[in-house]
Amino acid sequence: MRQVGNLCLAFLLTASWALGQSATGSHASTSTKAPSVTSRLEQMEKAIEAQQQQITQLQDELKNRDSQVVQLQQQLTQTQASVSQVEQNAQAAAARSVQPDQLEAVKKDVADMQSNATNSALSLQETQKRIGDLESPLAIHYKGVTITPGGFLAAESVYRNRALGSDINTPFNSVSMPGSGANAMSEFFGSGRQSRISMLAEGKLSDIKLSGYYEADFLSAGVTSNNNQSNSYTLRQRQVWGQAALNNGWSFTGGQMWSLVTETKKGVDNRSEALPMTIDPQYHVGFSWARQYGIRVAKNFNNKVWLAASLENPQTIFAASGNVSNFAFGSPGVGGGLYNLNANYSFNAMPDVIVKAAFEPGFGHYEVFGILSRFRDRVYPCVEYGSDPVTCGSAASTVNAYNDSKNGGGVGGNARFTLFKQLDFGLHALYGNGVGRYGTSGLPDATVNPDGTLAPLRSYQGLATLEWHTPRIDVYLNGGEEYVGRHWQNDFNQPGANFGVAVPVGYGAPNFVDKGCYSETVPSAGSGYGFGAVGGCSGQTQSVIEGTFGFWIKLRSGPKGRLQFGPQYSYLSRNAWAGTNTATTPGTSVAPHGIDNMFMTSFRYYLP
Repeated sequence: MRQVGNLCLAFLLTASWALGQSATGSHASTSTKAPSVTSRLEQMEKAIEAQQQQITQLQDELKNRDSQVVQLQQQLTQTQASVSQVEQNAQAAAARSVQPDQLEAVKKDVADMQSNATNSALSLQETQKRIGDLESPLAIHYKGVTITPGGFLAAESVYRNRALGSDINTPFNSVSMPGSGANAMSEFFGSGRQSRISMLAEGKLSDIKLSGYYEADFLSAGVTSNNNQSNSYTLRQRQVWGQAALNNGWSFTGGQMWSLVTETKKGVDNRSEALPMTIDPQYHVGFSWARQYGIRVAKNFNNKVWLAASLENPQTIFAASGNVSNFAFGSPGVGGGLYNLNANYSFNAMPDVIVKAAFEPGFGHYEVFGILSRFRDRVYPCVEYGSDPVTCGSAASTVNAYNDSKNGGGVGGNARFTLFKQLDFGLHALYGNGVGRYGTSGLPDATVNPDGTLAPLRSYQGLATLEWHTPRIDVYLNGGEEYVGRHWQNDFNQPGANFGVAVPVGYGAPNFVDKGCYSETVPSAGSGYGFGAVGGCSGQTQSVIEGTFGFWIKLRSGPKGRLQFGPQYSYLSRNAWAGTNTATTPGTSVAPHGIDNMFMTSFRYYLP
């Protein structure tokens, strides 16, 4: 079409030129009839415009035809796609006619391919996880055993408005009476000794899980280490035990660990102990516990009921006044035997037997437990005059010496449940005879009768806790009390000037003198490290009461560990049994007591 247009345009231009030449020749012969130049130019312009319009029309027609060609190509493509779809449908229809066994084989191949793809994805994820564990491991894997380190580093301080001469662990039963010079002074100490290290090792066999745990801190003193409650030998061994847990719910644990008396958060499981949230490593008045040697067997019944029994290391905390030396039940440690020469150890007849049942019915955690202890001493009846003058004679002797035993023990319970998903409420109580050492105050277990036989003291311990937990802050409020009863008798057979005189013997007697509890005396030494002794003050504790408020702020927490800070305030009162104001004025009594206010802070970094 473009060639035709161009041919027409050339023809018109040639015709126009021929007419022009003809007109020129005519003008030469007949000038009078020829048109003017202007008119001829106008005619040429009109002819060119007409030709241009024709060209434009031809170009428009060409564009329309090109567009039609494109549309035809698109239709062809759609037609080809439709044909392809028809072919696929035909193939699918043909596939449906395949025999069932062939179809199952195809399905199996497809399933195998999908399974291989899934396994490959899981293997890739596991490989990526292992690479991540190698770069930032949560535990150490050694010969099939998983070893998990733990612990924290602590920077802590304590301020007491009544000096006790103690680190951040508080000797609750040593709060001074008003007559002590230390009672008139305050004290401040900073310490990092509660920093702790631990290691958990776990290995899995076909039907048994083996575990071992070690934990230690630095809160011990070489000259006073003992095994009364926490077995605090330097470096302080807090826990060292091994455990075999069977798949059928039975578990067997042995070593130094928290006593079965201690409340747990889950069943009777080790490492789930429900400890007060206090900074004080001696915890809180009213909290019953011990960390000592034990062998424990436990059975888990469907994670609803747990039964456990243990044999644990025994000891006797003793306190008495007015007695003569007609008995003995232990001795200081023997250096060659690796016991502390400055601590006293009772010669125990048998381990303490503790049984416990724990229940988790779906709301809260509940425990009941019992303790059986046996106290024993050797009695020397011929030390006292008049006991048997025919046999003993007139002088003290070991004639007729014998061993005497007394049973002690108690019952207790724990309850802990959550309110409003954030508020935990806990109650604890222990009541019995000779169970004072299981309380955090370390009150006495036994005293002595005038005849030299031991007498277990009745006591109780109680603690209430309220804890509010959020992701960033934990707030706690505790109130607890420990009480030990009095036991005393008059002795009329003491030798010397007291023979025939009623001399009170035992613990907490109302005619023990307590006047000196309010009278300060001059220092006993000139070194500056000794206040005057509080004379004429039996000051035997009846009860210790403590109230505590504190909170923990979790500054940072993540895979690299946790930083937290906490302040704490405690009010502490130690109340003594009432005694006489003077030995010569019976009937007048005084009930001394000491009070302390304590402020503590702790900044800790916990290992992840």
